[in-house]
Amino acid sequence: MAARTPQRYANAPKPVIKSKVRKDDMVKVIAGRDKGKTGRVLSVDRENGKVVVEGISMVKRHTKPNPQRQIKGGIAERESAIDISNVMLVTSGGVATRVGYRIEGSGPTAHRVRIAKKGGEILEKRG
Repeated sequence: MAARTPQRYANAPKPVIKSKVRKDDMVKVIAGRDKGKTGRVLSVDRENGKVVVEGISMVKRHTKPNPQRQIKGGIAERESAIDISNVMLVTSGGVATRVGYRIEGSGPTAHRVRIAKKGGEILEKRG
């Protein structure tokens, strides 16, 4: 059994995980039961290191009907979060790649852009 966290550390803030994956990125799952599938990132949880990807890791949830909120009861299928280490960004050509950064421009107009490590393609347009 895992050791219990001492009380003096229980309320310490969790370190935020640095992530190169952003909302609306296209990613490919590289591990787990949905390995090989691609989808769009719906949300990124940097505190827990998780991402929710459209159509990936579908689970069934039993919901009670709530007429006040127009919620029908029954079994609903929705995405669950998967670990951020299990996804890779996909370029416009469909190649899974790691992400790097490069400075575009010079002086006060310089800005950092994400590039694909495979091929050097710029992954997003600024502005």
